[in-house]
Amino acid sequence: MDFRIEKDTMGEIKVPKDKLWSAQTQRSLENFKIGTERMPIEVIQAFSLLKKGAAVANYKLGKLPLEKTEAITIACEEIYNGKWNDHFPLVVWQTGSGTQSNMNVNEVIATRGNQILKERELDFTLHPNDDVNMSQSSNDTFPTALHIAGVLAMEDQLLPALSKLKATLNQKSEEFQGVIKIGRTHLQDATPLTLGQEISGWHHMLEKCESMLMESLVYMMELAIGGTAVGTGLNAHPQFGEMAAKEISLYSGKAFTSATNKFHALTSHDQMVHVHGALKALAADLMKIANDVRWLASGPRSGIAELFIPENEPGSSIMPGKVNPTQSEALTMVSAQVMGNDVTIGIAASQGNFELNVFKPVIIYNFLQSVRLLADSMISFHDKCVVGIEPNYEKIKENLENSLMLVTALNPHIGYENAAKIAKLAYHEGITLKEAAVKTGLLTESEFDQKVDPANMIGNTKWKES
Repeated sequence: MDFRIEKDTMGEIKVPKDKLWSAQTQRSLENFKIGTERMPIEVIQAFSLLKKGAAVANYKLGKLPLEKTEAITIACEEIYNGKWNDHFPLVVWQTGSGTQSNMNVNEVIATRGNQILKERELDFTLHPNDDVNMSQSSNDTFPTALHIAGVLAMEDQLLPALSKLKATLNQKSEEFQGVIKIGRTHLQDATPLTLGQEISGWHHMLEKCESMLMESLVYMMELAIGGTAVGTGLNAHPQFGEMAAKEISLYSGKAFTSATNKFHALTSHDQMVHVHGALKALAADLMKIANDVRWLASGPRSGIAELFIPENEPGSSIMPGKVNPTQSEALTMVSAQVMGNDVTIGIAASQGNFELNVFKPVIIYNFLQSVRLLADSMISFHDKCVVGIEPNYEKIKENLENSLMLVTALNPHIGYENAAKIAKLAYHEGITLKEAAVKTGLLTESEFDQKVDPANMIGNTKWKES
């Protein structure tokens, strides 16, 4: 491998000749050989929006020449479009402020910007600190990039996936509103409801989660940019933070604002904790939905078997013909991972000492992983399972008619204790509720048929069969 010599305040160091990074990136590569988890590319893209916005703001404030501003802008646009992804090699497990990733971005922009200046035959040289990092500190740029990356991922990946799944569940709820089935509580038979009603609960979970996510995301629209080292804004123009936030909003299409209190913005990540809490709530609901689906589809002959779900692949390497609820399994594993990520984020966010939290890389790594996994798994669950859910009408009818809990309809007429006598007699003697009712002498067959009708036990008439 060919090398070139780069210099920083600590001296000289060899850097691969074909790479755009410089000395500080190389030192991080050599000093933090920990794990395989790289800084997410979403963070790098967020940095490119940030650095472009900062350069334009500095230009408008008269601090950066137009020629340098244009070179930085072009380099940032190339980074955002993925042209230089291989030049951002740093791992998550680095300095807790993210300084080395900030400098990685600064160095790549400076090197690429200098190439652009040379191509234009302009007598300017970009410096990664003095020009690209002008009016900034890693302490305010990294949390700014966290919020930009988080908001973009939420709004562009997760919320569309959630909306898609929610819409199909709503359609299924309407489609199956007349399918009366037995309900279950405590994993035991309960009173009837319709399959549409049951699915409407799943739909409303996602509707609530969507609302909570959108409400919580407002807090992440605040950016730390302009706070520099400790929140005072040292070496930055007083208007820089606000101007940079406006430029970032313009380039990203999101309504970012400059944080009103930069001291908070540098040392606290309560906003990300709050948003991820809503992601954890979504994970909990998805866990419940996926479990309900696989329980209701269990069988095909020895389980509940009230639902048919798509058969996507063989389920066993030894049992021929076996098909498993694999989409539910994948979604529930994702939910478990997100719940674990929430613990990590909460602990990391609690470690803001004095003017800075130094657990930033692990916070954004877990946050973005949660968003990505939830978005991908919801799309997969939707496309490969939910769209193909169909009722097993025969099994639903059988389970409904065999349920002892239909006896609940008799409570207002013969009382709880008498109704319990009928249910227990039917269970112990293996006879139907009607046969037990007649045998006790509490009801005639016609009285039983009149009072025990599942269609009259499902509440809101919207759900009753016409």
